[in-house]
Amino acid sequence: MNMIKISDTACDKVKELLENEGTPNLFLRLGVKAGGCSGFSYGMGFDDQEQEGDKSFEINGLKVVVDADSSKYLYGVEIDFKESGMGGGFTIDNPNAVASCGCGSSFKVKDEEGAPEKCDDKVEA
Repeated sequence: MNMIKISDTACDKVKELLENEGTPNLFLRLGVKAGGCSGFSYGMGFDDQEQEGDKSFEINGLKVVVDADSSKYLYGVEIDFKESGMGGGFTIDNPNAVASCGCGSSFKVKDEEGAPEKCDDKVEA
């Protein structure tokens, strides 16, 4: 069982975006970094280099990589993609969050000790 769930809709959207990049060997990198209005912010972007300690898995043919520091904050996360009148966007449901900001891109956990100290520049919110 994977630590993260990604809906079929979200998987299809990420695969479409990856295809549009036109760069071989890209994968989805998910992460968490200190910051945002609630304490931590999510990072989601494309990468082609794995780092030591990364956790890698496949969901519906999509390669997903999470750095070691972020994995404890992302365990059980569910990612979906919602269409709206002006386009759409990814949604993140995190069972580890005890509070989140109104925009949904940052969150706070019950025990913030061990917060990620490094910020991987390749992971962008």
